[in-house]
Amino acid sequence: MPIRPSRTARTTAGALVTAAVALSAAALPHPAAAAAPPAPSGKARAHATAAVLDLDGTGRTAVLRGADRAYDTASIVKVDILAALLLRAQDAGRPLSEAERDLAEPMIRRSDNAAANALWRRIGRASGLAAANERLGLTSTTGGPGGKWGLTRTTASDQIRLLRAVFDSNGTVRRGSGGLDAGSRAYVRTLMSRVESGQSWGVSAAGSPGARPALKNGWLQRSTTGRWDVNSVGEIAVRGHRYLVAVLSDGNASMGDGVSLVERTARAAV
Repeated sequence: MPIRPSRTARTTAGALVTAAVALSAAALPHPAAAAAPPAPSGKARAHATAAVLDLDGTGRTAVLRGADRAYDTASIVKVDILAALLLRAQDAGRPLSEAERDLAEPMIRRSDNAAANALWRRIGRASGLAAANERLGLTSTTGGPGGKWGLTRTTASDQIRLLRAVFDSNGTVRRGSGGLDAGSRAYVRTLMSRVESGQSWGVSAAGSPGARPALKNGWLQRSTTGRWDVNSVGEIAVRGHRYLVAVLSDGNASMGDGVSLVERTARAAV
C-alpha cells in the first residue's frame, strides 16, 4: 500500500522512487486521413509513472504516490529484446554473430523497427522474452501478442529491474542460468549511450549538464484512441551519483505532449 515518506526519507540516497503523475492533456486535432487514428478526446487524461534508483546509494525503497501500474512499452522493449538475445548467446557459449550485431545496433541506436521485428522472432517472441525476464528478475512484464512487441506491458519498477540487470553487477553468471555477464552488460550500455541525437530526450532531462546519459526511448500512437504512449528509460548522472530512471506514460494528446510530460516527471522524481 503506498505511503507518503517524510522529508528525510524523500532525500535518502538510494531510494527507489515510484511516482505517479496524472495531468490533463489538451486535445489536438489529428490530420484527416482515411487510415488515421481518431482525433484525441479532450476528456482523456495523460498519466505518467516514474521509478528512480540511486546506484551509488543504499537501495532503500519509498513509494511517493500512485500505483505502479502497467503501460505499453513501445520501443523501450528493445532493451529487453537485446538482453534476451544476449542470454541466448551466453547459453550457447558464443558472442553475438555479425548478423545479430547488425540488427542489435540499429535497433537500439536509432530504434529500427525492422531490426526489432527480426530479433523478436529470433528470441522466440513473448515466450522467449518471458524466459529471459524470469532470469533477470522482472515480475510484471508481459510480451506483446504475436509480432506486436511494442504492445508488451510493463511497469516502471520492472524497468528498473531490467536497468539494474544492465547497469549493476550481477555477480557470477553460469551458462543457462543467472543474468547478463560483464561483456553483455557493457555491450548494452555502449549502445544505449550512443543513441542518435534526435532520440536523446526523456530521462536525460533530469541529468546534470554535460553528463552523457545512456537511454532508450519509446513512442506509440494507439489506433483506437489517437493518443500516444511515450516512455524513456536509462542511466543518468546527477551531482556525482548514478541514477537509473524509468518514466512511462500514456494518454498523451501528441508525441510532443508526451515528451514534455516524461521530462517533467523525470526531473520531479530525481
